[in-house]
Amino acid sequence: MSELSDETGLTLAERAALRLQRDILGGDLAPGDRLGIVELARQYGMGTTPVREGLSRLLSQGLIVATGRRGFRVAEISQSDLADLTALRAVIEIEGARLSFEKGDDTWEAEILATLHRLRNYIRRAGIAALEGNPDYDALHKAFHIALIGGCGSPRLLETASSLYDQAYSYRRMMMRKLVDPDALILHHEELAEVALQRDLPRAAVLIRAHLETTLRYVYPAPTD
Repeated sequence: MSELSDETGLTLAERAALRLQRDILGGDLAPGDRLGIVELARQYGMGTTPVREGLSRLLSQGLIVATGRRGFRVAEISQSDLADLTALRAVIEIEGARLSFEKGDDTWEAEILATLHRLRNYIRRAGIAALEGNPDYDALHKAFHIALIGGCGSPRLLETASSLYDQAYSYRRMMMRKLVDPDALILHHEELAEVALQRDLPRAAVLIRAHLETTLRYVYPAPTD
């Protein structure tokens, strides 16, 4: 992914974690895929030790799971996992919004407008059909959502929000295949920006939760009679 491409100044373990994260988020490693340390070390052109350390880093992020003795797999997807992830993201992002509405300055507001502008223009150029699994779109989308809570003053909250966003990537790819209206997608994000700039927390909380739950509704629609 474009935002994950810079490896300058990183240790081998950090580079391994970055490449693994990029391959998982980009779909080259699918949910449930076995992650063989020797095979990955050969693929990435590095030793097994940094690969093992990189895997351990992603384990703490929830992108992979341990299986048995020193084995790893890409985390599986399920309705219960997405429901849990969505609920936790809502808690974190609504709290981030609350803090940002209290502490955010002109720089915070400008970043919301700038990231919205870039996201909106990209959607208009690419259209819905071009967005499914697109790393450039996802980087812009993530930047906008992080900007909404970027005035919170809590690096740990932002780090948590970023990690949870990444964990939902596979689900977003599934959702994007079902979207058909780029204008509606733009409108949802414009509404989020509007309530943030108005610092309207009650309305923002409703919109944030509904926006996050969109993925759950599209990927696991309620059964119909």
